[in-house]
Amino acid sequence: MFKKLFIAGILVLFTLGSLSIAFAAEGPNGNKRKGKYTYRKVVKACFERGAVDSASPKVSPADKKQAEWKAIFEGKNFGEFGCDQEWAGSSDKDLLDIYSYFYNFAADSPTPATCK
Repeated sequence: MFKKLFIAGILVLFTLGSLSIAFAAEGPNGNKRKGKYTYRKVVKACFERGAVDSASPKVSPADKKQAEWKAIFEGKNFGEFGCDQEWAGSSDKDLLDIYSYFYNFAADSPTPATCK
């Protein structure tokens, strides 16, 4: 009986510890992998429209720190990206995913982007 109670107590502590770690994670809750794809899709659409010279993105997540990306995406100030028409047509979900991509691979993140 004591052994079962002890195991149940350990499982409860493990579960609470796991949940607290999951909720303590800071930053956006979007899908960073989808954000990378969506960002490239936005740039490609902008290139096809003729607004930029290259189909490859000119802005990389490692260009700024996490706090700087947070300020840009919270203020919806996408001027340095160019492609104003494409950014204006992006859904909030897409913007959250792109923000997650930029935030999680920023210059001061644990895993900064190493290439564009």
